[in-house]
Amino acid sequence: MAHIKLDGITKKFGPLTVIPPLDLEIAEGEFIVFVGPSGSGKSTLLRLIAGLEESSGGRIGIEGKDVTTTPCGERGLAMVFQSYALYPHMTVRQNMAFPLEMAGEAPASIDSKIEDTARILDLTQFLERRPSQLSGGQRQRVAIGRAIVRHPTAFLFDEPLSNLDASLRGSMRLEIMKLHQQLKATMIYVTHDQVEAMTMADRIVVLNQGRIEQVGTPQELYERPTNLFVADFIGAPRMNRIEGEVASAHGAATIGVRPEHLRIVEGDGAWPGCVELIEHLGAETHVHVRSEAAGALVVRMAGSPTVKVGDKIGISPEVGQIHRFDNKGQALR
Repeated sequence: MAHIKLDGITKKFGPLTVIPPLDLEIAEGEFIVFVGPSGSGKSTLLRLIAGLEESSGGRIGIEGKDVTTTPCGERGLAMVFQSYALYPHMTVRQNMAFPLEMAGEAPASIDSKIEDTARILDLTQFLERRPSQLSGGQRQRVAIGRAIVRHPTAFLFDEPLSNLDASLRGSMRLEIMKLHQQLKATMIYVTHDQVEAMTMADRIVVLNQGRIEQVGTPQELYERPTNLFVADFIGAPRMNRIEGEVASAHGAATIGVRPEHLRIVEGDGAWPGCVELIEHLGAETHVHVRSEAAGALVVRMAGSPTVKVGDKIGISPEVGQIHRFDNKGQALR
């Protein structure tokens, strides 16, 4: 397991700064997720840690050792990419053995590590197959297995599930979480999918244009976002944002309310409105409302809706569930 520390790390491409000076500490055995929109710098930051990109300033420490200028192959890290990058002419066993053979490891040791890893990933029955004979999820498990056999100090995942369909993403997400529990290894995971971030992470690092907006547990980010960027990015459906006189009445430039913290009430409620659209999702329903006072609102309800499109209804927020933000988008406590 690796303790990783970034001190003032930065990255420039010519005159363009994509990662301004940034500090971050990752504990041993922690599962940390970098999340943010496209262009937020999350993959670049991962590649800086891996040594695939040269930093423009600052220091990278792994297990107390300065590795800022250390070649990627000597950092003791293993990386799993979005593409499986498996050798099509090799069997699963040969793909997993390849990095160990290149390192000059003894055949008996290689066989032992492959058997152990295949058992962890449920790949034993596929060891003699080639990648073309495997499903997408099985190929990704092979790519992860090729990383595990090296016994790295930390695992780096760069959007490893984005090429899979929705059902496979869900099952592979669980596989990676179970793997973390088994190996108790330090893992850094990059994704643009906030659902992956919320379900997998011990802590989430929310990035925006190379800057860290907030670091915290999924629950901390969801319940106490430090600014509007985090409030908007974390949570689906996204937080309802209300400005104007309604926000001013709460002493804020903008207020936010999570969809599950809005209630449909008898009468006008706090914000009367009209039902414009209803999304039926089985276990829950999203009711889209247009309010003259509060604008467009989404109400999350359990089960089937009690209203229909065109109904005039009243909406009220739950007590204590209004997030307040100043005119710069920073949270007011």
